[in-house]
Amino acid sequence: MSAVRVGVFGLLGSGNLGNDGSLEAVLGYLRAAHPEAVVDALCGGPEAVTARYGIPATRLHWYRGEYRTASRAGAVAGKGLGKLVDAVRTAAWVRRHDVVIVPGMGVLEATLPLRPWGFPYALFLLCASGRLARTRVALVGVGAAPIGNRATRTLVRWSARLAAYRSYRDEPSRDALRAMGVDTARDEVHPDLAFALPAPPSPVPAGPPGTVCVGVMAFRGGDDDRAGAEEIHRRYLDGTTRFVRALVADGRRVRLVTGDACDAPVVAAILDAVDSPLVSAADATSLAGLMEEMAAADTVVATRYHNLVCALKVGTPTLALSYAAKSDALMARMGLDAYCHPAREVDADRLLDQFLELEKRAAELRRILTGRNADAARLLDRQFTALTAALFPAADHAPTPRETP
Repeated sequence: MSAVRVGVFGLLGSGNLGNDGSLEAVLGYLRAAHPEAVVDALCGGPEAVTARYGIPATRLHWYRGEYRTASRAGAVAGKGLGKLVDAVRTAAWVRRHDVVIVPGMGVLEATLPLRPWGFPYALFLLCASGRLARTRVALVGVGAAPIGNRATRTLVRWSARLAAYRSYRDEPSRDALRAMGVDTARDEVHPDLAFALPAPPSPVPAGPPGTVCVGVMAFRGGDDDRAGAEEIHRRYLDGTTRFVRALVADGRRVRLVTGDACDAPVVAAILDAVDSPLVSAADATSLAGLMEEMAAADTVVATRYHNLVCALKVGTPTLALSYAAKSDALMARMGLDAYCHPAREVDADRLLDQFLELEKRAAELRRILTGRNADAARLLDRQFTALTAALFPAADHAPTPRETP
């Protein structure tokens, strides 16, 4: 029997460590459970994906300026032509596969600024092509959220309906799809795929006593906040900087981390504003690197969702600067729901009070995280077992669509 041809799809290799961590988890599953599978990718950063994971990769968009604002006639025309070319390219790529997996990521949400004709359109092309070509498309452990923009919501809804398999990383994601009119009765919820990644070698060399790992983000609100984006960012940066300054005033060492290449200016702004040898910036290029940073710290305060995942995975007491329901749901799943603070309105004084309370309960919280991580490992074993049953049926068992659109 010929090898199963598996494609992976998404904004992978584009500088977002969380997206790449989800890919890494799925590749680990495929190599362990289906070593015969032939895997390649259609993704945002094909060169990076091939270099890091050793699989062939094709660029997601024909037009290389897809995610730059088109202000000239030539750029507008290029983007428009690219939409037509991408429809053909995506369909041709999908037809070459038996299975396509979208590994995790917030592909069904707009909690960050998003244009409908960007990634939502690309995802719709993928799922529609899968239905037409009879290629099973799986949205595995994905995030979803209510979407205000009608065009984006429509593309997301039809993408989900056309997929052969869906699972979610939290209950609010499944609820959001149900509210959009998608039948989610047979869809399951499992922990985020990144919890399947191996923890760093133990013991990780500890940083100086009292080290706090602070995960920052180029946060400007969600898709519905474009008009006030800069004000949201100013408040976030000001509040976070004041919090870091308060830690330094107390003699704490602070290690700044990010989760996406676009976060670098925030790190630079905080380093410039605080100007202390007690503050340094990490240079992690993977979730494994982030986990090592967070395992070496006594406590973590972080914004990006996968910064939180990394900290919780290694069992470090964590406080979330929460910008979406997914962060609140994650913290609740791991037993730390009391330690969420709104990223939109960072109040440095109240944040410091919450942080000090977190420190007081550090030993207890580490025990709680140990148990919750064991639960997550068991649930992800179930996720991968279900995925094998759905996507790799016996040769004589024809797959059936999950839902008729």
